[in-house]
Amino acid sequence: MQDGSALTVSAAEKTPGTREKGLTRVLEILDFLHMTQRATGIGDLAKGVNAPRSTTYTLVRSLVDAGLLEMAGDGNRVYFGKKLYLYGMDYVRGNDLLRRGRQEVDHLSRETGETSELCMLQSGRYTIVHSSPGTRPFRISSATGLQIPLPWTASGRLLLAGLGRLEIEAMVSEDDLVLPDGRKLHLDDFITDIAKSEITGYCVTSGLVDAYTKCLAAPVFSAPGRVEATMCLVVPIDTSEERTGSLLGLLLDRAARLSTAA
Repeated sequence: MQDGSALTVSAAEKTPGTREKGLTRVLEILDFLHMTQRATGIGDLAKGVNAPRSTTYTLVRSLVDAGLLEMAGDGNRVYFGKKLYLYGMDYVRGNDLLRRGRQEVDHLSRETGETSELCMLQSGRYTIVHSSPGTRPFRISSATGLQIPLPWTASGRLLLAGLGRLEIEAMVSEDDLVLPDGRKLHLDDFITDIAKSEITGYCVTSGLVDAYTKCLAAPVFSAPGRVEATMCLVVPIDTSEERTGSLLGLLLDRAARLSTAA
């Protein structure tokens, strides 16, 4: 009886850990597909999440059966399924800030002709949760779901407002400070920019992600002093100071209106 009880307890103790590990693997698979933004073969997926191919295949098969993932047309690659899209739409309908934010972003884009975004923090990254393209003949691409290191963006400087140095350091790696063109930002300068943005109530950056655009960002508050999201305009880097000032005024007004709605 003692031996049997010991075996039973041991099995019970192992089960939660096994389930937790399996759930972690599932989340890693979903995160990998989100980051790659394309259908991926099982072998590449297994390498991407550093898991055995057999384990990855079993998990993918279960996710496909559940409708969370779907096989691509060639039957060799896998990507997100319709059920995840429906869950996402449920989230939009149930999240008042996101629902209203999408409307504000679309309206601002039509009003200004510029690319407009609603951005939030997700897994320590600046994430575009909704984007509306401008009407310029040369359009600035801005993909919904895109995640970018915080130091590369105007929004990042607002989303981290109010955090202490140690909290900021925990969210920013050395790689995050290296811009796409190879320039490296200094952490102290980034932290100083965060403090300035908190005081001014907005942020404007030029030539960080690329050499052709600048970004105007305004905070959306869910409570006094708590930045829940940002509204942004992405404009050509040669936009005049007068035009930039006018756009910034509109942006601040719309973000304030959205803050009240939040």
